[in-house]
Amino acid sequence: MSEQPQSPPTLARAMGLGMAIAVVVGNVIGSGIFAKPGGIAADAGDLRVIMTAWVVGGVLSLMGALCVAELAAMLPQAGGLYVYLREAYGKLPAFLFGWSEFLFHRPASTGALSIMCVINFGKALNWGVSPVEQVMMASVVITALCVVNVVGVLWGGWLQAVTTLFKCGFIVLIIVLPFLMGATGQHPIEWSNLSTSTTPAQPDLATQFAAVLLAVSWAYDGWHGITPVAEEIKDPQRNVPLALFIGIGILAFLYISANVAYHLVIPMAVMAEPDNQKHVATLTLKALLGPIGQTMMAVGIMVSTLGAINSNLLYGPRVSFAMGRDQVFFPQLGRVHPRFRTPAMAIAVQAAMSIVMAVASLLLSLFVPYFQGKSLFDMLTDYIVFSASIFYVSAVLAVIVLRKTQPQLQRPYRTLGYPVVPALYGIFYAWFLFQIFRAKPGEAVIGLGLIAIGWPAYLWWSRVTPIRQPGP
Repeated sequence: MSEQPQSPPTLARAMGLGMAIAVVVGNVIGSGIFAKPGGIAADAGDLRVIMTAWVVGGVLSLMGALCVAELAAMLPQAGGLYVYLREAYGKLPAFLFGWSEFLFHRPASTGALSIMCVINFGKALNWGVSPVEQVMMASVVITALCVVNVVGVLWGGWLQAVTTLFKCGFIVLIIVLPFLMGATGQHPIEWSNLSTSTTPAQPDLATQFAAVLLAVSWAYDGWHGITPVAEEIKDPQRNVPLALFIGIGILAFLYISANVAYHLVIPMAVMAEPDNQKHVATLTLKALLGPIGQTMMAVGIMVSTLGAINSNLLYGPRVSFAMGRDQVFFPQLGRVHPRFRTPAMAIAVQAAMSIVMAVASLLLSLFVPYFQGKSLFDMLTDYIVFSASIFYVSAVLAVIVLRKTQPQLQRPYRTLGYPVVPALYGIFYAWFLFQIFRAKPGEAVIGLGLIAIGWPAYLWWSRVTPIRQPGP
């Protein structure tokens, strides 16, 4: 009797609602809430502009989630936005998204977070880490977390849950500490700080708001991070939308409250000083608790960024995995490890690309005049937000497209406020991208260029690989 051929291994549905919420929150909370408030203060110089941007950032993320939740419940497949773009616009736009995620967005994000993690490791030990040492140690961190995620989605998921609980608790500590210290008389709350201002770096209100929203968008970046692992979530039609709504609600509350806490302790002009812009959170805890507060903050940021790196290696490889499975990219990336039931090759390649991005950014900062004097962290994060926003808008508008082109698909969840919500999202982001192109043309052009070279790559790839029906 001949043996039946074995079916290829599939991804394991191992994550429940709690772990899904942890992925949403943990994928977003990384370094932005700690490293961006000082630069935001310098760009805007007015608390009204700053708080409006944080609220708008939360509202935009929620609007995006309202739309993406419909897509995720309708198409619960590995790949997330790649799948939605493929179904709405065809293979080329989906490939360009996957190409930029593989080559640029996720590696740049992982590289930036790993560098921030290493910097704060050095601060916790009172050890100055040079840029070269930053890149070397960041490579070790990325490699270690790569191994964790290759071994199994549950290992990566549990690490995500633990680090998410830690960093949420840490941000809550930052929020309540000024009030606790004020109540005991150890450090009175400076309510007058809420009305202080400083001369903004940006010339007009529109540019100020766009620059602030760029930084805020980095802090909220990744709110859609649950969608690429939808194929590994139990009852995805229910749990993915719930995880998006609950997760973004938690994030908006934590971010807005933390900014109020910062401004109650540190005056605006002090935040905006060049040497302080990356260290507002550290200055806050140091002012309240002394030197031990500075060490606590370094440890907190280190663990927070560690969780975000893990989230990137949980989320990002599922996009290249979906492309490989569709055979529009290297087919090896679309294979599931027979023992671990994870996209092991996609994870390993994504980790390697993250290390390459960190090294490339170091070389740019050392040898290219335009980038000299800029931190590796700022370079990487500014590239990401501009170019990634193009695909986020396209994915949100895919709700409208698929309602017209594929009305027969089952929609367990339908977008609240349709079609107003996706239309407003698209209009706002068109204005936002125009303003950012004006304010940061170098970063915008590089981002667009990396997306554009995906076009000839797609044409070449479509000629050398057989056509395959997409999907799992």
